[in-house]
Amino acid sequence: MRYMLLIYKDETLWDEMSVAEKGAIFQRAVEFSDALRPSGVYQGGEPLEPTKAVMTDGPFAETKEQLAGYSIVEAKDLDEVLAIATRHPLVRAGLSIEVRPIRAGPSQ
Repeated sequence: MRYMLLIYKDETLWDEMSVAEKGAIFQRAVEFSDALRPSGVYQGGEPLEPTKAVMTDGPFAETKEQLAGYSIVEAKDLDEVLAIATRHPLVRAGLSIEVRPIRAGPSQ
């Protein structure tokens, strides 16, 4: 089954990091994904641009984390994908990962 790993970060804390710190974290994430690629587990992903101020008609819960990127992985079950997400270097760097199964076929 395919899963999407939604990666969240607190942009305020991220902005306080040095360029070297951010580069090292990003490099570890790339290396992690590259290690999963040969087995077919890692199927793709991208970082997202930082958020911009947007006006919306609420009410919405205040949040400190913003969606920063995503990865798509293939795993046999939820236990396997959670093990992958837990080992992800971005989690160790203080970012959050939400795991969502990707629905196959038409929506019902």
